Amino acid sequence: MIYFDNAATSFPKAPTVANAMTRFLAEDAANPGRAGHRMAVRAEEMVDGVRLKLSRLVNAQAHERMIFTLNCTDALNMGLKGLLTVKHDAADVPHVITTVLEHNSVSRPLQSMADDGVIQLTRVACDEDGFVSADVIEAAIKPNTKLVVMTHGSNVLGTIQDITAIGQLVRDRGLLFFVDGAQTIGVLPIDIQAMNIDMLAIPGHKSLLGPTGIGALYVGPRCPDPQLDKFTPWREGGTGGDSATPTQPPLWPYYLEGGTPNTVGIAGLDAAIDYVLENDMTKTLAHEQKMVQTLIDRFKNDERFTFYGTLDASKRVGTICLNIQGYEPSDVGTILDDSFEIAVRPGLHCAPYAHKQAGTFPNGSVRISPGAFNTDEELEQLIDALDQIAG
Repeated sequence: MIYFDNAATSFPKAPTVANAMTRFLAEDAANPGRAGHRMAVRAEEMVDGVRLKLSRLVNAQAHERMIFTLNCTDALNMGLKGLLTVKHDAADVPHVITTVLEHNSVSRPLQSMADDGVIQLTRVACDEDGFVSADVIEAAIKPNTKLVVMTHGSNVLGTIQDITAIGQLVRDRGLLFFVDGAQTIGVLPIDIQAMNIDMLAIPGHKSLLGPTGIGALYVGPRCPDPQLDKFTPWREGGTGGDSATPTQPPLWPYYLEGGTPNTVGIAGLDAAIDYVLENDMTKTLAHEQKMVQTLIDRFKNDERFTFYGTLDASKRVGTICLNIQGYEPSDVGTILDDSFEIAVRPGLHCAPYAHKQAGTFPNGSVRISPGAFNTDEELEQLIDALDQIAG
């Protein structure tokens, strides 16, 4: 199988990941913080070490504010609902700004809260190339605006958003800024301080090249403090250290980490982060962008093909969406899989508003997303297969 679906999850994983997970399961797979024996202590030390490593990767101020989650969806729900579902007067409903580019992990919880009257919601548009400007965000700000939440890189159009400029605007206006790093962490540098990010959602299984089932949420110091009852825990349960408190103990990270963590996933993420750092993420991004540009250049003047978003791959992560004249996206995906053993992702990619903006709703498009380990030979086979299908 030739795999071009890395925007969904990377494959293969970093070569060190499986060994790290196997070793942890064989030697240290106790419950961290739940006992004083040596295995539990080693597990706790490993978890805290990865928390610190991940915090340093994104220049987070305090590593105890890096919360391990099930995935990026879990992190986004945890942050959005923790921040926005606190009690407030009916006349003091907070306003939230988001964009048409968002994954359903952002769009759905926000829409549910808006439907329930918990928030007011504005969803701003992108331009024809797939970019959201700071000016559009600024124009949407109201007196009761509390939060701007948006993706760093679109999982449909691949476009890299200028979160540095938007983050500065948001900070200048005294608002909170929540960034979905699903498509960028591991290939683009993210600096929480320089970009004025207050919350950051991180998946372990995409460009960080780690296992599924592990992610993280960073909750910065400008966010309301749980000790002031201004941040709602997404789940409540055991924390290991404090078993007497009748409600979730208001201390980071335990306030948001109820229950046994995915320690084997964290061990795999540890090895994956080391691999990404040792292999220079800027080179990985350049490799993926080169493949996207090659694909664009091959077909951009071919009337059988339609591309969406900017045709300048240097402004994208390694993701491109296209359609072939006369074919439904699902048919193209099936033919590539059945006849050519090539994996891509057809459909709406869990981002219906992006497809409405691009004019591809309701059937979507064919998403091709090269990764760190794809070769030029595999790309040529994909190009040949697309040409055959279109012909």
